[in-house]
Amino acid sequence: MLDNCEENFHPSDPLYKKGLRIEYFNVSYNILEAMAALLLGGIASSVALIGFGLDSIVESLSGLALIWRLTKGTTLAKDEEEKIEVRAQKFVAVTFFILGVYVLVQSVLTLLDGNPPKESLGGIILAILSLIIMPLLGKAKMKVGKELNSRALIADAKETFACAFLSIALLLGLAANYFWGFWQADPLAGFVIVYYLIKEGKENWEGECECN
Repeated sequence: MLDNCEENFHPSDPLYKKGLRIEYFNVSYNILEAMAALLLGGIASSVALIGFGLDSIVESLSGLALIWRLTKGTTLAKDEEEKIEVRAQKFVAVTFFILGVYVLVQSVLTLLDGNPPKESLGGIILAILSLIIMPLLGKAKMKVGKELNSRALIADAKETFACAFLSIALLLGLAANYFWGFWQADPLAGFVIVYYLIKEGKENWEGECECN
């Protein structure tokens, strides 16, 4: 999530460049993760996987907005930058809400129809991979963010840690179906993703800013 607070960094700072490299990697990974999750989710008819993939798409958009702010966005006048940033946050918020409603409806329909999703070993591997990578990325962002006194990077690091928790919900849902045939765990994991999507949408809409 973006942040409207003033930050202390300079584009020539090696730490600043390191922070940008981390963000570029994060966005690239999220795009690949989204493609894999949507493909695997479509094959297995998994609400949890599809919801996870849709969330990765929105996270990619949010990450691109942050990269823009740390590069081109810094050349604009402060008031113009803030106007654009607010519009971007509203757009991301609406996207979160729409996806939240979609995943909620699909989760409910899956439970009511009694049409179990297929087992997905690929989805389990993807969830484990995300569970390993996201905490490492979050830790790297937090370290650089604190050294740069960059509230935007620190806020984004917390977002990355939250994605790791989302991976746990996905993994539990897919594993319960794969190992024990408890297919209801898949749409139940979808409800967890819905909560996360609505929460993130609310925070982006309100434009929360950590200025402590």
